Amino acid sequence: MATATLKVQGMTCGHCVRAVTDALLGVEGVSEARVDLEAGRATVEYDASKTSPRELANVIMDEGYTAEEMP
Repeated sequence: MATATLKVQGMTCGHCVRAVTDALLGVEGVSEARVDLEAGRATVEYDASKTSPRELANVIMDEGYTAEEMP
């Protein structure tokens, strides 16, 4: 398993956290997604053979937020 930390902008409430979490958990290969509203980030455990940080960021952006991989 690999871990990616994504910077997420545009979240303002618990509903936003739930939307991002559900979107990430819906990606094949994702085993865990922890979204922190105050820190503005998502930490995702995933199978690198099934998805990538770029794909994870795209799923978040599809929900209407800005996302990018953090180094």
